[in-house]
Amino acid sequence: MEHRLKDKRAIVTGGAKGIGKAIAIALEESGAKVWVIDKDKKALDDLRQHYPWIQTSHFDLADAGEILKFFRQIEVEWRNADILINNAGLSRFKPLKELSVEEWDYIINSNLRAAFICAREFAKMHPDGKYGRIIQIASTRHLMSEPGGEAYGASKGGIVSLTHALANSLSGTGITVNSISPGWIHNGSPEELRPNDHSQHPSGRVGKPSDIASLILWLCMPENDFVNAENIYVDGGMTRKMIYEH
Repeated sequence: MEHRLKDKRAIVTGGAKGIGKAIAIALEESGAKVWVIDKDKKALDDLRQHYPWIQTSHFDLADAGEILKFFRQIEVEWRNADILINNAGLSRFKPLKELSVEEWDYIINSNLRAAFICAREFAKMHPDGKYGRIIQIASTRHLMSEPGGEAYGASKGGIVSLTHALANSLSGTGITVNSISPGWIHNGSPEELRPNDHSQHPSGRVGKPSDIASLILWLCMPENDFVNAENIYVDGGMTRKMIYEH
C-alpha cells in the first residue's frame, strides 16, 4: 500500500505511542500528511525526533476548547482533512464504590466526548461528496467486562454507537465512518508475554499495534467505501471463544 494515500491529510488523536503511533507511522509511510494530537509531550517529542515530517499538537482532549482551537488551526494550515482517526483513550479501572463523578467525567470526556467533537468539526470542514474517512478505536470491552471497568466500558460502548450514528448522519457526504474494537494488543517487548498468553487466542498469538494499523490502511483506501457504519473486532478470535473455568 506504499503511497496509496499520497496527498491525503490525516489527523490521529492519541498518536504519540502504542496503537496510535503505529497508525500515524503507517499512514505517513503510505503517503499521507499526518498530524498527531497527544497530551504526552515526551512521547510527542520522541515521535517528532524520529519522524520530523509528522506534525504534532500537545493538549488534553478532555478540554473541548482546545479541540476547537486545534480545528481552527487545521482550517488555516490545511483548509480541511481527509482522514480522522479517533484513537485517543484512557483506561482507569477502579472499584465501583471508589470511582468519583469527576473521574467518570474525565474518562467519558477524554474517550467519547472528544471523539464526537473531533468528528463534528472534521465534518464541518469537509467538502461534500469528496473522499473522507472517520475511523474510531473502540474496544472489545464494550462487549465484555471485568470488575472496575464501568467508565472505560461505557465510553467504548459509546464509541460503537457513535460510529453508526455518524455514518447515517454523514450519508451522502463522501465520509464513511467505522470503528475497530481491539482485543489484547501488546505494546511492549515480546519477551514480556508468556506462552499461555498466546495460546489462549484462537489465532495463536497476542495482538500487535500493526494489526490495527494494517486494517486502518485498508479502510482508508478509496475503493473500500462500501464498508460503512461497522464495528470490526481485531482480537484473535477471543470475543467468539466460550471460556469456562473447570
